[in-house]
Amino acid sequence: MNKVVLVTGAGKRIGKEIAKVFINDQWNVIIHCNNSFEEASSLSKEFNNIREGSSCVIQGNLDNEKDVARLIKEASDAYGRIDALINNASSFYATPIAKMSYEDWDKLIGSNLKGPLFLTRGLAEQLKDNEGSVINITDINIDKGMSGYSIYSAAKGGLKAVTKVLARELAPKIRVNAIAPGAILEPPDKEWSEKELISITNKIPLNRLGNEIDIANAVKFVVDSKYITGQTINVDGGRSLL
Repeated sequence: MNKVVLVTGAGKRIGKEIAKVFINDQWNVIIHCNNSFEEASSLSKEFNNIREGSSCVIQGNLDNEKDVARLIKEASDAYGRIDALINNASSFYATPIAKMSYEDWDKLIGSNLKGPLFLTRGLAEQLKDNEGSVINITDINIDKGMSGYSIYSAAKGGLKAVTKVLARELAPKIRVNAIAPGAILEPPDKEWSEKELISITNKIPLNRLGNEIDIANAVKFVVDSKYITGQTINVDGGRSLL
């Protein structure tokens, strides 16, 4: 029987590449999306054309308690098992201290911390049955202090802390780890100028940006590594060394 992975936010960008790595290793892939239904459906169709019945799409808002409960049921029912949960979906935008709102707090904490935590809780029994793995996608910048991103940093910092807590609480049957990307992609709402790119790469020992596949391969490696738990692995070209 094929193993099953749920990848949140898998319609595009990093989540899409994570889904591809698993489908190429003969896993069945549950693609979660919220606003990217068209992209998620296209990706699922692509997978099913390669291997019939290998993928499905579930849609919902990780900020919303009812949606999360429904997503847990739909994911559980899709193939009757869950072997890995990849908490990749994320909201990312600046919240300067003078302009932040309670709505910003709810949105950023909901998608980056609350959603992953409650998805993990809801799928824990299935993960336990299959000695499964949870991967949380965090961010190397939470350890450096990103000016203007206090709520996002609080959410991702909380997710990093939760990774360690759940690794202890859910052991020995479930492993919980985090992958922290460095400079991988331009923000969705802007393009970096040549000057900005040079400034960024000069701070990276490998002197280049990473890409989505670097993150996807790291995720798959940790899922397959049965003696790793409670760790946050930086995939950043060495930037966190500086």
